[in-house]
Amino acid sequence: MTDTTNLAYFWGEDAYAIERAVRVMAAGERIEARPTPPPAQAESPTAFEVWRVDAEQDVGAAGGGRAERLLDRLAERLGTAPLFGGGTLVVLRQPLPLLREKRVRERLLDLVADVPRGNALAITELVDGGRQVKSTDALRDAVSKAGGVVRAYPAMTRERLERWVGERATELGLTLGPGAARLLAERVGGFVRESDVDHRRQAEMANGELEKLALLRPDGTATRDDVAESVPEAIPGSAWAFLDAVGLRHAGEAARVATRLLDDGLPAPVIISQLHRRLRELVVVRDHMIAGTRPADLVRELKLQPFRAQKLSEQAATWAPDELDAALEGLLALDLASKGISLDGEPRSMSDARTALGLQAWLAGSVARAP
Repeated sequence: MTDTTNLAYFWGEDAYAIERAVRVMAAGERIEARPTPPPAQAESPTAFEVWRVDAEQDVGAAGGGRAERLLDRLAERLGTAPLFGGGTLVVLRQPLPLLREKRVRERLLDLVADVPRGNALAITELVDGGRQVKSTDALRDAVSKAGGVVRAYPAMTRERLERWVGERATELGLTLGPGAARLLAERVGGFVRESDVDHRRQAEMANGELEKLALLRPDGTATRDDVAESVPEAIPGSAWAFLDAVGLRHAGEAARVATRLLDDGLPAPVIISQLHRRLRELVVVRDHMIAGTRPADLVRELKLQPFRAQKLSEQAATWAPDELDAALEGLLALDLASKGISLDGEPRSMSDARTALGLQAWLAGSVARAP
Protein backbone atom coordinates (compact mmCIF):
# COMPACT_ATOMS: atom_id res chain seq x y z
CA MET A 1 0.00 0.00 0.00
CA THR A 2 1.27 3.50 -0.83
CA ASP A 3 0.18 7.02 0.06
CA THR A 4 0.72 10.43 -1.44
CA THR A 5 0.30 13.09 1.23
CA ASN A 6 1.36 16.50 2.44
CA LEU A 7 1.37 15.34 6.05
CA ALA A 8 3.41 12.59 7.71
CA TYR A 9 4.78 11.38 11.03
CA PHE A 10 7.95 9.29 10.81
CA TRP A 11 9.23 7.82 14.05
CA GLY A 12 11.49 5.02 15.26
CA GLU A 13 15.08 4.06 15.98
CA ASP A 14 16.52 4.13 12.45
CA ALA A 15 17.74 7.67 11.74
CA TYR A 16 18.79 6.80 8.19
CA ALA A 17 15.42 5.33 7.18
CA ILE A 18 13.56 8.28 8.70
CA GLU A 19 15.70 10.75 6.75
CA ARG A 20 15.21 8.83 3.52
CA ALA A 21 11.44 8.91 4.05
CA VAL A 22 11.65 12.69 4.44
CA ARG A 23 13.64 12.91 1.19
CA VAL A 24 11.04 10.82 -0.61
CA MET A 25 8.34 13.15 0.65
CA ALA A 26 10.40 16.18 -0.44
CA ALA A 27 10.60 14.66 -3.92
CA GLY A 28 6.81 14.54 -4.08
CA GLU A 29 6.89 10.74 -4.32
CA ARG A 30 4.71 8.19 -2.58
CA ILE A 31 5.64 6.99 0.89
CA GLU A 32 6.15 3.24 0.82
CA ALA A 33 4.95 0.98 3.61
CA ARG A 34 8.27 -0.89 3.75
CA PRO A 35 10.95 0.44 6.14
CA THR A 36 13.50 1.71 3.60
CA PRO A 37 12.37 3.63 0.51
CA PRO A 38 13.89 2.47 -2.80
CA PRO A 39 16.88 4.41 -4.16
CA ALA A 40 15.08 5.77 -7.19
CA GLN A 41 12.72 7.65 -4.90
CA ALA A 42 15.40 8.71 -2.42
CA GLU A 43 17.55 10.25 -5.16
CA SER A 44 14.73 12.06 -6.99
CA PRO A 45 15.04 15.86 -7.34
CA THR A 46 13.12 17.73 -4.65
CA ALA A 47 9.65 19.03 -5.48
CA PHE A 48 9.52 21.06 -2.27
CA GLU A 49 11.74 23.65 -0.70
CA VAL A 50 12.73 21.97 2.61
CA TRP A 51 12.80 23.91 5.88
CA ARG A 52 13.88 22.07 9.02
CA VAL A 53 13.54 22.86 12.71
CA ASP A 54 14.34 20.85 15.85
CA ALA A 55 12.05 21.48 18.84
CA GLU A 56 14.50 19.93 21.31
CA GLN A 57 17.23 22.34 20.22
CA ASP A 58 15.06 25.44 19.82
CA VAL A 59 12.76 24.95 22.80
CA GLY A 60 14.24 22.25 25.04
CA ALA A 61 12.93 22.42 28.58
CA ALA A 62 12.27 26.16 28.39
CA GLY A 63 8.79 25.98 26.87
CA GLY A 64 6.64 29.08 27.22
CA GLY A 65 7.68 31.92 24.93
CA ARG A 66 10.20 29.85 22.98
CA ALA A 67 7.56 27.27 22.11
CA GLU A 68 5.12 29.99 21.04
CA ARG A 69 7.74 31.66 18.83
CA LEU A 70 8.62 28.35 17.20
CA LEU A 71 4.96 27.72 16.43
CA ASP A 72 4.75 31.23 14.92
CA ARG A 73 7.58 30.31 12.55
CA LEU A 74 5.96 26.98 11.70
CA ALA A 75 2.63 28.62 10.94
CA GLU A 76 4.32 31.27 8.82
CA ARG A 77 6.19 28.71 6.74
CA LEU A 78 3.17 26.46 6.29
CA GLY A 79 0.91 29.39 5.43
CA THR A 80 3.20 30.99 2.83
CA ALA A 81 3.39 29.82 -0.77
CA PRO A 82 6.75 30.38 -2.53
CA LEU A 83 6.62 32.70 -5.57
CA PHE A 84 8.35 30.18 -7.81
CA GLY A 85 8.58 26.40 -7.96
CA GLY A 86 6.91 23.98 -5.58
CA GLY A 87 5.75 24.54 -2.04
CA THR A 88 7.56 24.23 1.28
CA LEU A 89 8.07 21.00 3.19
CA VAL A 90 8.38 21.88 6.87
CA VAL A 91 10.29 19.19 8.79
CA LEU A 92 9.66 19.35 12.54
CA ARG A 93 12.10 17.17 14.46
CA GLN A 94 11.63 15.86 18.02
CA PRO A 95 8.26 17.53 18.73
CA LEU A 96 7.95 16.53 22.41
CA PRO A 97 8.80 20.02 23.83
CA LEU A 98 5.77 21.40 21.97
CA LEU A 99 3.40 18.97 23.70
CA ARG A 100 4.11 19.72 27.34
CA GLU A 101 1.92 22.83 27.72
CA LYS A 102 -1.78 22.62 26.89
CA ARG A 103 -2.03 25.87 24.94
CA VAL A 104 1.04 25.13 22.81
CA ARG A 105 -0.05 21.52 22.26
CA GLU A 106 -3.53 22.52 21.10
CA ARG A 107 -2.11 25.08 18.70
CA LEU A 108 0.24 22.49 17.19
CA LEU A 109 -2.63 20.03 16.77
CA ASP A 110 -4.59 22.74 14.97
CA LEU A 111 -1.67 23.27 12.57
CA VAL A 112 -1.52 19.54 11.89
CA ALA A 113 -5.25 19.41 11.17
CA ASP A 114 -5.06 22.12 8.49
CA VAL A 115 -1.85 21.97 6.44
CA PRO A 116 -2.46 24.24 3.42
CA ARG A 117 -2.46 22.78 -0.06
CA GLY A 118 0.82 23.22 -1.89
CA ASN A 119 2.90 22.93 1.30
CA ALA A 120 3.66 19.90 3.47
CA LEU A 121 4.56 18.99 7.03
CA ALA A 122 6.72 16.03 8.11
CA ILE A 123 7.16 15.39 11.83
CA THR A 124 10.06 13.12 12.78
CA GLU A 125 10.78 11.50 16.14
CA LEU A 126 13.99 9.57 16.69
CA VAL A 127 13.49 7.44 19.79
CA ASP A 128 15.97 5.54 21.93
CA GLY A 129 15.40 1.81 22.19
CA GLY A 130 12.56 1.83 19.66
CA ARG A 131 10.03 2.66 22.37
CA GLN A 132 7.12 4.84 21.31
CA VAL A 133 6.90 7.93 23.52
CA LYS A 134 3.41 8.03 25.04
CA SER A 135 3.45 11.83 25.23
CA THR A 136 3.41 12.05 21.44
CA ASP A 137 0.47 9.66 20.96
CA ALA A 138 -1.95 12.55 20.58
CA LEU A 139 0.17 14.09 17.84
CA ARG A 140 0.43 10.80 15.94
CA ASP A 141 -3.31 10.35 16.24
CA ALA A 142 -3.90 13.88 14.95
CA VAL A 143 -1.71 13.21 11.89
CA SER A 144 -3.60 10.00 11.16
CA LYS A 145 -6.99 11.66 11.67
CA ALA A 146 -6.03 14.42 9.25
CA GLY A 147 -5.31 11.82 6.57
CA GLY A 148 -1.56 11.86 7.00
CA VAL A 149 0.88 8.95 6.92
CA VAL A 150 2.26 7.51 10.17
CA ARG A 151 5.26 5.21 9.67
CA ALA A 152 7.47 3.43 12.22
CA TYR A 153 11.11 2.69 11.35
CA PRO A 154 12.56 0.28 13.95
CA ALA A 155 16.27 -0.44 14.17
CA MET A 156 17.30 -3.28 11.90
CA THR A 157 18.17 -6.68 13.27
CA ARG A 158 21.74 -7.80 12.62
CA GLU A 159 20.59 -10.12 9.83
CA ARG A 160 18.55 -7.35 8.23
CA LEU A 161 21.41 -4.86 8.57
CA GLU A 162 23.87 -7.23 6.89
CA ARG A 163 21.42 -7.76 4.03
CA TRP A 164 20.70 -4.04 3.79
CA VAL A 165 24.45 -3.26 3.56
CA GLY A 166 24.61 -5.44 0.46
CA GLU A 167 21.49 -3.82 -1.02
CA ARG A 168 22.76 -0.30 -0.35
CA ALA A 169 26.16 -1.18 -1.86
CA THR A 170 24.36 -2.23 -5.04
CA GLU A 171 22.52 1.11 -5.09
CA LEU A 172 25.90 2.84 -4.97
CA GLY A 173 27.27 0.69 -7.80
CA LEU A 174 29.54 -1.18 -5.42
CA THR A 175 30.06 -4.94 -5.30
CA LEU A 176 31.05 -6.37 -1.91
CA GLY A 177 33.23 -9.46 -1.77
CA PRO A 178 32.48 -12.49 0.44
CA GLY A 179 32.17 -11.55 4.10
CA ALA A 180 32.50 -7.80 3.48
CA ALA A 181 28.86 -6.92 4.23
CA ARG A 182 28.93 -8.92 7.46
CA LEU A 183 32.17 -7.33 8.64
CA LEU A 184 30.91 -3.83 7.92
CA ALA A 185 27.69 -4.54 9.84
CA GLU A 186 29.80 -5.83 12.74
CA ARG A 187 32.09 -2.78 12.66
CA VAL A 188 29.18 -0.35 13.13
CA GLY A 189 27.83 -2.39 16.07
CA GLY A 190 25.00 -4.16 14.29
CA PHE A 191 25.78 -7.52 15.92
CA VAL A 192 25.52 -6.25 19.51
CA ARG A 193 22.25 -7.65 20.86
CA GLU A 194 22.07 -6.06 24.32
CA SER A 195 19.08 -3.79 24.90
CA ASP A 196 21.12 -0.95 26.45
CA VAL A 197 22.97 -0.23 23.19
CA ASP A 198 22.02 2.78 21.06
CA HIS A 199 21.17 1.53 17.55
CA ARG A 200 19.81 4.80 16.17
CA ARG A 201 22.77 5.77 13.98
CA GLN A 202 24.02 2.36 12.86
CA ALA A 203 22.46 2.36 9.39
CA GLU A 204 23.57 5.97 9.00
CA MET A 205 27.17 5.02 9.85
CA ALA A 206 27.04 1.98 7.56
CA ASN A 207 25.87 4.16 4.68
CA GLY A 208 28.70 6.62 5.26
CA GLU A 209 31.26 3.81 5.21
CA LEU A 210 29.78 2.38 2.01
CA GLU A 211 30.01 5.78 0.32
CA LYS A 212 33.69 5.96 1.33
CA LEU A 213 34.31 2.46 -0.02
CA ALA A 214 32.68 3.45 -3.31
CA LEU A 215 35.21 6.28 -3.60
CA LEU A 216 38.08 4.05 -2.49
CA ARG A 217 37.26 1.44 -5.11
CA PRO A 218 36.12 3.25 -8.26
CA ASP A 219 36.29 -0.07 -10.12
CA GLY A 220 33.21 -1.03 -8.11
CA THR A 221 34.53 -3.95 -6.04
CA ALA A 222 35.40 -3.88 -2.34
CA THR A 223 36.73 -6.89 -0.46
CA ARG A 224 36.56 -7.93 3.17
CA ASP A 225 40.16 -6.73 3.54
CA ASP A 226 39.12 -3.30 2.23
CA VAL A 227 36.47 -3.12 4.95
CA ALA A 228 38.95 -4.28 7.62
CA GLU A 229 41.48 -1.62 6.59
CA SER A 230 39.19 1.36 6.00
CA VAL A 231 36.20 0.97 8.35
CA PRO A 232 37.03 1.79 11.98
CA GLU A 233 35.30 -0.09 14.77
CA ALA A 234 32.37 1.84 16.17
CA ILE A 235 31.00 -0.98 18.29
CA PRO A 236 29.08 0.55 21.19
CA GLY A 237 29.77 -0.57 24.71
CA SER A 238 27.06 -2.41 26.58
CA ALA A 239 26.97 -2.52 30.34
CA TRP A 240 24.94 -5.74 30.21
CA ALA A 241 27.45 -7.36 27.85
CA PHE A 242 30.27 -6.29 30.18
CA LEU A 243 28.63 -7.70 33.31
CA ASP A 244 27.75 -10.95 31.55
CA ALA A 245 31.35 -11.31 30.33
CA VAL A 246 32.58 -10.82 33.90
CA GLY A 247 30.01 -13.29 35.22
CA LEU A 248 31.13 -15.92 32.70
CA ARG A 249 34.79 -15.08 33.40
CA HIS A 250 35.51 -14.05 29.82
CA ALA A 251 38.16 -11.59 30.94
CA GLY A 252 39.38 -10.66 27.46
CA GLU A 253 35.90 -9.76 26.21
CA ALA A 254 35.16 -7.92 29.47
CA ALA A 255 38.36 -5.88 29.07
CA ARG A 256 37.44 -4.87 25.51
CA VAL A 257 33.89 -3.83 26.44
CA ALA A 258 35.14 -1.97 29.53
CA THR A 259 37.41 0.11 27.29
CA ARG A 260 34.46 0.97 25.04
CA LEU A 261 32.29 1.92 28.01
CA LEU A 262 34.96 4.23 29.41
CA ASP A 263 35.59 5.74 25.97
CA ASP A 264 31.84 6.35 25.63
CA GLY A 265 31.95 8.39 28.84
CA LEU A 266 30.51 5.97 31.39
CA PRO A 267 32.21 6.93 34.70
CA ALA A 268 34.42 4.28 36.29
CA PRO A 269 32.61 4.55 39.68
CA VAL A 270 29.36 3.60 37.90
CA ILE A 271 31.03 0.55 36.34
CA ILE A 272 32.45 -0.45 39.71
CA SER A 273 29.04 -0.07 41.37
CA GLN A 274 27.42 -2.27 38.70
CA LEU A 275 30.17 -4.86 39.15
CA HIS A 276 29.60 -4.91 42.90
CA ARG A 277 25.88 -5.55 42.38
CA ARG A 278 26.52 -8.39 39.93
CA LEU A 279 29.12 -10.06 42.18
CA ARG A 280 26.75 -9.90 45.15
CA GLU A 281 24.08 -11.60 43.04
CA LEU A 282 26.55 -14.31 42.06
CA VAL A 283 27.53 -14.86 45.71
CA VAL A 284 23.88 -15.30 46.70
CA VAL A 285 23.12 -17.60 43.77
CA ARG A 286 26.29 -19.63 44.39
CA ASP A 287 25.36 -20.11 48.05
CA HIS A 288 21.91 -21.36 47.03
CA MET A 289 23.43 -23.74 44.50
CA ILE A 290 25.80 -25.19 47.14
CA ALA A 291 22.77 -25.69 49.38
CA GLY A 292 21.12 -27.70 46.62
CA THR A 293 18.71 -25.14 45.20
CA ARG A 294 17.93 -25.81 41.56
CA PRO A 295 18.01 -22.94 39.02
CA ALA A 296 14.25 -23.30 38.48
CA ASP A 297 13.67 -22.81 42.24
CA LEU A 298 15.69 -19.57 42.27
CA VAL A 299 12.75 -17.88 40.55
CA ARG A 300 10.68 -18.35 43.68
CA GLU A 301 13.48 -18.11 46.26
CA LEU A 302 15.03 -14.89 44.96
CA LYS A 303 12.03 -13.49 43.08
CA LEU A 304 13.86 -13.51 39.72
CA GLN A 305 12.63 -13.78 36.17
CA PRO A 306 13.23 -17.32 34.81
CA PHE A 307 15.66 -16.12 32.14
CA ARG A 308 17.67 -14.10 34.65
CA ALA A 309 17.72 -16.97 37.15
CA GLN A 310 19.09 -19.30 34.48
CA LYS A 311 21.70 -16.78 33.39
CA LEU A 312 22.94 -16.08 36.92
CA SER A 313 23.09 -19.81 37.64
CA GLU A 314 25.28 -20.40 34.59
CA GLN A 315 27.58 -17.57 35.63
CA ALA A 316 27.77 -18.55 39.31
CA ALA A 317 28.77 -22.07 38.31
CA THR A 318 32.02 -20.71 36.83
CA TRP A 319 33.15 -19.33 40.22
CA ALA A 320 34.35 -20.97 43.42
CA PRO A 321 33.17 -19.26 46.64
CA ASP A 322 36.69 -18.14 47.58
CA GLU A 323 37.18 -16.68 44.08
CA LEU A 324 34.07 -14.55 44.48
CA ASP A 325 35.27 -13.39 47.91
CA ALA A 326 38.66 -12.43 46.49
CA ALA A 327 37.04 -10.62 43.56
CA LEU A 328 34.87 -8.57 45.95
CA GLU A 329 37.89 -7.65 48.06
CA GLY A 330 39.79 -6.55 44.96
CA LEU A 331 36.79 -4.54 43.80
CA LEU A 332 36.60 -2.77 47.17
CA ALA A 333 40.25 -1.74 46.84
CA LEU A 334 39.58 -0.52 43.29
CA ASP A 335 36.54 1.46 44.43
CA LEU A 336 38.54 3.18 47.18
CA ALA A 337 41.42 3.88 44.80
CA SER A 338 39.04 5.50 42.29
CA LYS A 339 38.04 7.91 45.07
CA GLY A 340 41.61 8.64 46.15
CA ILE A 341 41.57 6.46 49.27
CA SER A 342 43.86 3.57 50.16
CA LEU A 343 42.74 0.46 52.07
CA ASP A 344 44.11 1.88 55.33
CA GLY A 345 42.14 5.09 54.84
CA GLU A 346 45.09 7.25 53.83
CA PRO A 347 44.75 9.55 50.79
CA ARG A 348 46.38 8.41 47.56
CA SER A 349 46.85 9.88 44.12
CA MET A 350 44.05 9.23 41.66
CA SER A 351 43.17 9.87 38.03
CA ASP A 352 40.80 8.50 35.42
CA ALA A 353 43.71 6.82 33.64
CA ARG A 354 44.90 5.17 36.87
CA THR A 355 41.36 3.92 37.62
CA ALA A 356 40.97 2.54 34.09
CA LEU A 357 44.28 0.72 34.45
CA GLY A 358 43.22 -0.58 37.87
CA LEU A 359 39.99 -1.94 36.36
CA GLN A 360 41.92 -3.80 33.68
CA ALA A 361 44.28 -5.20 36.32
CA TRP A 362 41.30 -6.36 38.39
CA LEU A 363 39.80 -8.10 35.37
CA ALA A 364 43.09 -9.87 34.65
CA GLY A 365 43.71 -10.84 38.27
CA SER A 366 40.22 -11.63 39.60
CA VAL A 367 38.09 -12.55 36.60
CA ALA A 368 40.46 -14.46 34.31
CA ARG A 369 40.59 -18.15 35.06
CA ALA A 370 43.85 -19.54 36.35
CA PRO A 371 45.74 -21.46 33.62
